[in-house]
Amino acid sequence: MEQSLSLRAVPAWFVVLPDTDAAAPLSRAAHPHAHQVLRHASGRPWIIGRWAPEAMVTGEHRGTRLAVTGEHAVTHHQAEQAAAAVTRARSLDALDRAADWPGSFHLMASGFGDVRVRGCAVGLHRFFHTTAGRVSAAADRADILAELTGAELDAGRVALALLTIGVPYPWTGEPLWRNLRAVPGGHHLTLHANGRARTARWWSPPDPVLPLAEGAVRLRDALAEAVGVRTRGQSLVSTDLGGLDSTAVCCTAARGEARIVAYTAAVHDTTGDDVYWAERTVRALKNVEHHVVPAHDVALTFDGVDTLTDVLDTPCVITVARNRRMGIVEQAAARGSRLHLTGLGGDELLAGTPARLHSLLLTHPRTAVRAIRGYAAKYRWPHRATLRQLLDRRSYGAWLDRVARDLTAPPAAPGEPLLDWAIPPRMPPWATDDAVAAVRELLRADGPVQPRGRNHGEHRELVAMDGISQWTRHIGQMAAPLGITVSAPYYDARVIEAALAVRPSERITPWRYKPLIVEAMRGVVPETGRTRATKVNATFEEETGMRDHRRALLTLCEDSRLARLGLVDEDVLRDWCRRPLAAETGSCLLHSTVACEAWLRAREMTPRPATTNGTG
Repeated sequence: MEQSLSLRAVPAWFVVLPDTDAAAPLSRAAHPHAHQVLRHASGRPWIIGRWAPEAMVTGEHRGTRLAVTGEHAVTHHQAEQAAAAVTRARSLDALDRAADWPGSFHLMASGFGDVRVRGCAVGLHRFFHTTAGRVSAAADRADILAELTGAELDAGRVALALLTIGVPYPWTGEPLWRNLRAVPGGHHLTLHANGRARTARWWSPPDPVLPLAEGAVRLRDALAEAVGVRTRGQSLVSTDLGGLDSTAVCCTAARGEARIVAYTAAVHDTTGDDVYWAERTVRALKNVEHHVVPAHDVALTFDGVDTLTDVLDTPCVITVARNRRMGIVEQAAARGSRLHLTGLGGDELLAGTPARLHSLLLTHPRTAVRAIRGYAAKYRWPHRATLRQLLDRRSYGAWLDRVARDLTAPPAAPGEPLLDWAIPPRMPPWATDDAVAAVRELLRADGPVQPRGRNHGEHRELVAMDGISQWTRHIGQMAAPLGITVSAPYYDARVIEAALAVRPSERITPWRYKPLIVEAMRGVVPETGRTRATKVNATFEEETGMRDHRRALLTLCEDSRLARLGLVDEDVLRDWCRRPLAAETGSCLLHSTVACEAWLRAREMTPRPATTNGTG
């Protein structure tokens, strides 16, 4: 595998080093590939990598230094004020209060001999860390850190990434190299000069106590703030304009000063109505430039999966729909946009999960029972299975034990209730015995595991946000060579807090579609589309794509890199790729495997050197 692939191909990255001479070997390894260096007060390298000079806002006060990069509106003066506050407190713990800014970003501080790094509340702006020799270090990309430290690929972690439905918490989005770990969402990492590293929580979800009306006002204000910090000073901004969530973002952006260019992708399924609603919205707004991408120009699922060259730092299931997702982003970049707003994050935040009823049954049994009956009727949940999940009070650790035990059992039926900790993932039929054994060992290796949230519902929502926000992060990595930022305002901590603070019984209901955003958007989204209650899915694109791009899938089965690692039976995988498969129960099982195979192949390719335009 090309050891300097990402260091040479990725246009923007950075590594954070502790304030010690022991970090000098890592600094020397990064320096030939880097264009920028920020230093500790001691003069030692602190942050080293590639970024446009204007992308990193810094501030300092005496021996305290601070840097922020990402989606924010922080000024140099504000960064200096925060550094001064940390200096006065004589502790990096003061950073969370001093740097309580809207947006979503990486935040780094150096002071008192230590280094603190912090991402966001979920998985959008992440940090990865490792210990090499006598020093710990962090980076915004796992592959950069792996290449600088010479870390080896871990076949067991690759096997874990093959799980269908998704990798369970806390392994979601973990890097696939040995000795590398991700800093969990809502946590910060402290790098000590003696080589130790410590993680601690800086963010927790609020108690869900607000009535819907009050929560809607808070959400409207938080979303307006999140969109504003991104669009302020921009002359042209592009947006998705499809479902209710992206419509809310687009209409919020249209209230600002930037010219808004909206894109709607028509779907191949004639029952899809995104274009109909988008056109109604645009007619009412009158100040949005609108482009409809015809269905015949929209890529199907699995298009081009055998030729992808995106340099991602971990596999991502968005790979199977990469060309469909990126089509609009590419058009927006060609139009001149340098910022593209998306509605990703809205589903898990605004629709929520019926698993909240698991706890609601204990505190408000009447309300819970009524909602349970509504969901059971709406989704045709079997009564016995619904009752079994509601009465199941076993811990998250016990649920993980069952997952490890049942890795090769039949998958959960499509109509299973959604009240458990998660839909139990399974190993795909083509996974080898060695792959299954490796996953089982990993799931049982860490001992007792605490859930992401305080109950079934909060856990499921936060894990979903972690997972989908990483899709957004990877779409951003795909878009970076185009010079355009793909931004998801729903993942800002303040937006998440505003939504999760609302009573679950009012935010999540079988009787209304996303009532919180519907109420929040009064006066923002035109009335012609504010109460829309439909959502387009990609089942047609999936099943047609499976047929039209079967050759590409079969190409991935030839000399499979996963088979080389002993994780996949090529013959079984090839047989599945030849079958006519339904989207909900068949071809979806291929997604994680295709993502891993495409990722391994892309990392073998020797890229052209990254462009240095604007990176100093």
